[in-house]
Amino acid sequence: MIPEAAQGTYIISASTDKGEQISHSFDIKEYVLPKYEVKVHLPSVITILDQEATLKICGKYTYGKPVIGSVKAVFCRNAIRFYWYSLTQENDLCKTYLLTTDKTGCASQIMNMTEFSLNKSMYDDSFDVNAEIEEYGTGVVLKGSGRTSFSSHIRTVTFEDVPAAYKPGIPFEGKVKVVGPDNKPVVNEPVYLFAGESQNATLTTNSFGMASFSLDTSLWKDSVNLKASSKKTDENEPYVPNVRRPEYRSAHHHVTAFYSKSSSFLKLMQVSGKISCDEDATVRAQYIIQGEELNKGQEVLDFFYLVMSRGGIVQHGRVPVNVKAGSVNKGELTISLRQVTDLSPFAQVVVYTVMPSGEAVADSQDFPVQLCLNNKVSLKFSSVQNLPAEKTTLSLQAQPRSICSVRAIDQSVLLLRSEQELTVDYVYSQLPLQKLSGYSYEVEDSEPYPCFPLPVPEPEIELELEPVPEPEPELEPEPEIVPDAQAARRAARSIYFGPNNLKNDVYSIFKEIGIKIVTNSDVKKPYDCRDRGYDRLYYDMDRVDSPVPMAFNMMPQSSGGVLKGKDEEKKEIVRTFFPETWIWDLVTVGDSGSVDVEKKVPDTITKWAAGAFCVSSVGFGVSPNVGLIAFQPFFVSLTLPYSVIRGEVFTLKATVFNYLSKCIMVKVTLADSDSYTFRDCDGCQYSVCLCGEESRTFSWIVTPTALGKVDLKVSAEALRTDVLCGNEVATVPDMGQIDTVIRTLLVEAEGTPQMVSHNALLCPSEGPAEKKISLLLPEMFVVGSARASVSVLGDLMGRAMKNLDKLLAMPYGCGEQNMVLFAPNIFILNYLKSTGQLTQEIQDRATRFLESGYQRELTYKHDDGSYSAFGKSDVSGNTWLTSFVMKSFGGARPYIFVNPSHIKDARRWLSRHQRPDGCIRSVGKLFHNGMKGGVSDDVSLTAYITTAMLELDANATDPVVQNCLRCLKEAVAGQLDNLYTTALLSYTFSLAGDEEMRSKLITLLHRKSSTQGGTRHWDRAVASRKGLDSLEVEITSYVLLALLSGPAMPEFGLDYSSGIVRWLAQQQNPYGGFSSTQDTVVALQALAKYGAATYSVEGSTTVTVTSLGGLNKEFTVDQSNRLLYQEEKLSEVPGEYTIQAQGQSCVLAQISMHYNVPPPPDFSAFNISSNIMAKCNTSRPQLILFVDVRYQGRREETNMVIINIKLLSGYILDKSSLKLLKSDSSVKRVDVEEGFINIYLDGVRRSGVFILVFLNKSSL
Repeated sequence: MIPEAAQGTYIISASTDKGEQISHSFDIKEYVLPKYEVKVHLPSVITILDQEATLKICGKYTYGKPVIGSVKAVFCRNAIRFYWYSLTQENDLCKTYLLTTDKTGCASQIMNMTEFSLNKSMYDDSFDVNAEIEEYGTGVVLKGSGRTSFSSHIRTVTFEDVPAAYKPGIPFEGKVKVVGPDNKPVVNEPVYLFAGESQNATLTTNSFGMASFSLDTSLWKDSVNLKASSKKTDENEPYVPNVRRPEYRSAHHHVTAFYSKSSSFLKLMQVSGKISCDEDATVRAQYIIQGEELNKGQEVLDFFYLVMSRGGIVQHGRVPVNVKAGSVNKGELTISLRQVTDLSPFAQVVVYTVMPSGEAVADSQDFPVQLCLNNKVSLKFSSVQNLPAEKTTLSLQAQPRSICSVRAIDQSVLLLRSEQELTVDYVYSQLPLQKLSGYSYEVEDSEPYPCFPLPVPEPEIELELEPVPEPEPELEPEPEIVPDAQAARRAARSIYFGPNNLKNDVYSIFKEIGIKIVTNSDVKKPYDCRDRGYDRLYYDMDRVDSPVPMAFNMMPQSSGGVLKGKDEEKKEIVRTFFPETWIWDLVTVGDSGSVDVEKKVPDTITKWAAGAFCVSSVGFGVSPNVGLIAFQPFFVSLTLPYSVIRGEVFTLKATVFNYLSKCIMVKVTLADSDSYTFRDCDGCQYSVCLCGEESRTFSWIVTPTALGKVDLKVSAEALRTDVLCGNEVATVPDMGQIDTVIRTLLVEAEGTPQMVSHNALLCPSEGPAEKKISLLLPEMFVVGSARASVSVLGDLMGRAMKNLDKLLAMPYGCGEQNMVLFAPNIFILNYLKSTGQLTQEIQDRATRFLESGYQRELTYKHDDGSYSAFGKSDVSGNTWLTSFVMKSFGGARPYIFVNPSHIKDARRWLSRHQRPDGCIRSVGKLFHNGMKGGVSDDVSLTAYITTAMLELDANATDPVVQNCLRCLKEAVAGQLDNLYTTALLSYTFSLAGDEEMRSKLITLLHRKSSTQGGTRHWDRAVASRKGLDSLEVEITSYVLLALLSGPAMPEFGLDYSSGIVRWLAQQQNPYGGFSSTQDTVVALQALAKYGAATYSVEGSTTVTVTSLGGLNKEFTVDQSNRLLYQEEKLSEVPGEYTIQAQGQSCVLAQISMHYNVPPPPDFSAFNISSNIMAKCNTSRPQLILFVDVRYQGRREETNMVIINIKLLSGYILDKSSLKLLKSDSSVKRVDVEEGFINIYLDGVRRSGVFILVFLNKSSL
């Protein structure tokens, strides 16, 4: 990415030739790496029985040392909000604690939990903590948060690994799990198991909170209810509304007998834990085979098995078992699982046999397998801690001949924004299918109404039904209704309980693991139509809905990027290398399966997080993450903002840390430089004693004088001295007596940013096309602020498409400006759709803008259906903006939901303002200058509204439209001296289909056009010529729309239009927009219409950019990348450049230049003055900014005015100040952006306006 890349979220996509695609997003933004992280430690759960709980907040630098500072923590239990509940609701229960960290960097507080209404039910089942630590000396504040759950469940018992059905004669096995309120296992505690009325057992939990059981099923009949409880007897307390009591939750499980016609069964036995992936495994199965089901003299019965993983059969086999006919055969068989790694994450095993009688006997089980990858990758540093700038060895082991990607990044970056770590678990989570279960509806064996026509009535209604004969199996009988019972049955609404889902037959065994069987064997349990099906109404009541108590260390977006130093035996260590990403390499592993990579540790004192993944012929592998701490016991760290403005004064803070066991005398100095000036702060000392585990912060007042990256050099020296530090003589480190840090600070230019773009639409189909561009700087500009880049696109709409969210270099805070984020999406989507280039990704992005723009615009809507710049804070709606919104909402309907009433209400409101002569009266404040003056404000406005209605539904016979057209024709018959109105009318009559008026107006406009160098446009005589005239863009765009919105006219075909397009393309700003709202919207609409009319999929083009300074850069544009934005930085500013295109397709090239200019000394329409007052006697310094804005132009009052205040580096707007601004009646809106405040005013009179702003010092 070039340095000028716009801030925001970017998406990078990778695809394969099979059409597989994956995307990943990343942000480009200005940030300062956090110095440390704040962790909130809470109990994993707080129970209803707890009287006290301990809150602990810790600050740690990334290199592991404690942060010393003050702590503020707010601990809350929030009330549940019922928005439909109007009676008095509970308030949040919060308490604030002010603490100080100890030498371990932690602060603890014992909280009285009786203050938080633990027995009331109208509060959330959680506690939230928001904490912040302010580092002593620097004032850096970082935040952390935490949450823990609240539970009234003292014990929760659940059944684990229990089947849904038992097999008579085979022990019923399972486990009972007991957890406490924190969801952690309860160890060595009795749990009471009851099986029906006759069986019970007392179990004891193991170290995992589990207790296994095995129950004899030989005497079980039909269904059995199991219950497990942590209490021997139930204790029922009286219910009190809204009062919670301690709960001891038991588990219930309902099992039915597995169906087997012959009472032959097969049971796969459970394994403990997960199957290891490092070696082959075996699973066991017990069987009972009734001998009378075997053939006479049969001695062997074959059992078959299938092993499935990730949705496919990976192993299968046969296991012969010796049997004896005529007697009951009981025994056990084993199945080997091979290449277990390939079975992760689950081995789904089914074992079955088919008896000579046709009955199938089977069982299935899911066996979890440890998550392993075939390519075993490991990573290790030669030591866990190194000095900065010291050499270290990174050892990598993987499958021989693997190619590995190795990375190591500063832990501070991960604290700023945690990344998606590449782990074995993450790799397996990306599998499209982990295991199969059940059938899709297409292959489900549905047997509707197997007992029809015998309905099952509800129990409370007794009906006498005539006997109904059993239906023939092959026929589906018609229902027979008993006449006498018909009315009663209608009231009873006969119940059919549906198919058997109790998983108690062989069919369900195969269905459970997703294997579809085609067989004539006996696999389904027959339906008993006399059974009312009550058993099927049982629910397994394992109480697994207990809360999952958890305490999060919700890391603030914070953590340490503290600078580090390296102890060498030299007297002075100079540290200059502070990367955020240290290692980002591709490494090849040789035949030995290992490789050592030698690296130099960066100068940052932090923890480096390293990881690797590898690919080879055996597959993919990923290493566990490893860390390396770069640390030295005596070092200096700088606290810097991300950037400052040249000439601004800021405070540079340097903190010296001493982690030696002895005291030292430290002298700290800031080096002189030509790039900045500095002075000592008042009363500051720069030589102090510093004992073990202590730190001290030193400050200088610095003023940058140079632009760009400025190096700040600070040295901390341990002095040899006889002066006592405390009660001991100051010592000097054996190594690294002087630690010097050189950090880079970005210094930005003062003044007002300006941008100039030079565009070239080059169509080389008839030979090479080129354009020469001179980059010239004005006489007055800020030296060093100029920068330039060249970009190439293969599509006329590509630049606007890339910058849909920032088409204009202006704020988007009013109803009109918001539409610039809305309307262009419609034109671009229509264009891409008509040319077949619309991808799902582009549509999703544009749709997001449409949806947010639509919702935002509704906030500017009045109750009568109209819209205005600031909504209901304006006296009335505005006719022009209402029509603009109406047509835009209509155009968005194919892509998002738009409430039809919003369009209908707007149209009705506009119609109410139609005068008898057909013209529409202007209502509300009109910010669009093009509709003022000329023939009549109302004529231009009427033409615009007519155009909007015709674009909405193309109904020229509508009475309102007809009356408007009558008004406009009368205006044309009069004196047309306004070029803007003429151009707008030409488009209006083109949409209305009035070819006579269209031809007359376009001919008139043709005579007034200006041509130069193959371009054509329309000038305004009164234009200022100081920059791009937005009305000239709009006029030219309306003419282009008129030409493209009707039948082709002789002498005004696409060749004529191409000159207009070439001129419009040259006026685009670097973001694809133009100079203001309306010209951007109309021009993009016209360009999209032209692009669709001239689109071609043929050919490719090569663009070459050269300069007198020797630049030679080549871009290639073809059908595959015509929407790709290609950009390169230019180093010669000012400079002479030539852009040449060779090929078949048109390309749009642009050279854009950015620079800053100082405030103009000459006359300005506004006079701005400001004063600052400082409040330094508070914990956080505050500035009060007074801004006085006065209008000194020719009018009495301006149109809408935006006051843009760029904040001083290191300061942010105080929230109370925001409320104060919004309460001012002259202020319509206030937007706060990164480093800026935008204040919107309806207008400014000569008397001026006075703005008061409070600024707080930022925590970073």
